[in-house]
Amino acid sequence: MSYPTAPEKLSREWLSSALGCHVNGFEVEPLGAGAGMMGQVTRVRLDSDFSRKTLIAKFPSPAPENRQVAQTYDMYGKEVRFYQSIAKTVPLRTPECYFATHNRENHDFIILMEDIQGFRIGDQVAGCNFDEAIQVIEAIAGMHATTWLKAEQLGLQSHNNPAQRDGMVGGFSFGWSVVMEKFRDVIPESALIAGERMAAATPALLAEMCQGPVCLNHVDMRLDNIFFNETGVLFVDWQSTASSCPEHDLAYFMTQSVATELRHSYDFLGHYYKAFTGHGIHYPRDLFERRYKVAALYLLDFAVVIAGTLNLANERGQQLGRSLLGRSLQALDELKAWELLK
Repeated sequence: MSYPTAPEKLSREWLSSALGCHVNGFEVEPLGAGAGMMGQVTRVRLDSDFSRKTLIAKFPSPAPENRQVAQTYDMYGKEVRFYQSIAKTVPLRTPECYFATHNRENHDFIILMEDIQGFRIGDQVAGCNFDEAIQVIEAIAGMHATTWLKAEQLGLQSHNNPAQRDGMVGGFSFGWSVVMEKFRDVIPESALIAGERMAAATPALLAEMCQGPVCLNHVDMRLDNIFFNETGVLFVDWQSTASSCPEHDLAYFMTQSVATELRHSYDFLGHYYKAFTGHGIHYPRDLFERRYKVAALYLLDFAVVIAGTLNLANERGQQLGRSLLGRSLQALDELKAWELLK
């Protein structure tokens, strides 16, 4: 069936067909600033006999540069396929999906999903508290353990693929000069070696992360994609799913979403390792620590691409770029990760 590719193209007739109910009318409202960096996310209020009064409708990004990034990495297709076939296999709370489809030729898509109630969304700029960090770590440890060595069975693409490799090399090369201009005050002198060597080192870092034992990774494991309540956590934005080492999600969350002071307060890496291996998985601690450092350094590419190449036109977008870049660089300093570039 044909489908709308922007909020203004929604209709009563199409919603009725997609939801399998009679829709008398509807209203569309945008979500808050910062929602849907790579896609356009709206809330739809329904006058209908559907089981929910509201739902979330997700469309391609209206920003050409953001949409181009999404197309390069097949982000829209990955998220649709996750909800169609993978979501039910992972021990995580994810939004219920009512309708999802994707055009492989032009990368148009639409997803209709649950409007999350009773949860509060995380804030990557503000950071999280101790209990929230533990909730995330234990949840992803369970996901990684459940999907351990099952990448082929789940139909996952390796994160080490030509588009990802070339995109990160090119994105870093372009973005570094921009972040040096916009965010020079958060870049320590020790990190300047990244400008000289990071792009050339990226393929080897990516290969090391994705060789050997791998599992399902969310890949965009940051607070803006995580909801919290008293009973647990809920994860959204599954548009970057891939197979990679489990340290990938862990390093992204710890180095770019957890404030430095909180990260210093507790052995979060040890907590993850105990939770992960507690599922009966034998995984050498030295390999875990090595891959964590490699993943943390590789993920500097993400920080530079977001802060230096994406459209961060609103004030919160600028705060986001500064927060994730500053935290990442400080964490890499503490890990002595620059040694990997020497």
